[in-house]
Amino acid sequence: MDLLTTSEASEYLRLGERKLYELVAEGAIPCTKVTGKWLFPREELDRWVLSGLMRPAGMGHADAPLIVGGSQDALLEWSLRESGSGLATLVEGTESGVGRLLRGEAIAAAIHFHTEHDVQDSGKDANVSAVRALATLHDAVLVGFVRREQGLLLQPGNPKDLTSIAGVLASGATMAVRQPGAGAQMLLDAFLKQHGAKPKDLRRLDPPCLTGPDLAAAIRAGEADCGIATRAAAKAAGLDFVPLLWENFDLLMHQRDYFKPSLQALIGMSKPLLKQRAKDLTGYDTAPAGTIRYFA
Repeated sequence: MDLLTTSEASEYLRLGERKLYELVAEGAIPCTKVTGKWLFPREELDRWVLSGLMRPAGMGHADAPLIVGGSQDALLEWSLRESGSGLATLVEGTESGVGRLLRGEAIAAAIHFHTEHDVQDSGKDANVSAVRALATLHDAVLVGFVRREQGLLLQPGNPKDLTSIAGVLASGATMAVRQPGAGAQMLLDAFLKQHGAKPKDLRRLDPPCLTGPDLAAAIRAGEADCGIATRAAAKAAGLDFVPLLWENFDLLMHQRDYFKPSLQALIGMSKPLLKQRAKDLTGYDTAPAGTIRYFA
């Protein structure tokens, strides 16, 4: 992180140091105090300037509705309420959420992309790669929310003794799946490629389940033997769980929206409260919460 001193920040913003101190006193500018000295993160200053950018009539951006689209997550839904953000959710899967963000139909998207490469190499960051590839999103900010555990959800007691995707393929078990564009479906497709298989090689439950909890409910009801979702979804439904990997679960937004009160309330959610709730739900690592993971 590139930190500027008061004099450096004053020169960078072309403001007098007195004015800068006034903004600090008002809590109106991003900064931090370390051993008695004020420091200013350069990237945060850039976002602060952009958040107040004025445009001529006809060039202004219409405010997006206070909706977080994309992937469903129990901890995120709790955080939206607990933080007092005033944000609602519209859960349709990762790709649909990004589409709504690009069309101005949501202020942020909750995402977890997967490819064959990140499944094979845990060092690969599929979310960052996907955001970089969005040619029409020139002012992206990717904010970490959590890392979470994805795996196979199984009927209680795991009566078919399923322990892997290879085992699901070999056994002919019925698998509940998600809609195209959902992060969990991307993950399943990546694992199938890894095993030289295709979706048609699975015995799939139709129609696809629209959320992880829907998938868990289908397994609990005996309509399917297994499916991919989070450990938290498995616990909530009383299902067995076989871990597959840990993934980044992030919030994607425009730079111009980053400092809006609703998103700042969510991003600034109390870390101890978030950590405790994550522990109760299980399958989460809250260390990335609030960190800037990518800035275009």
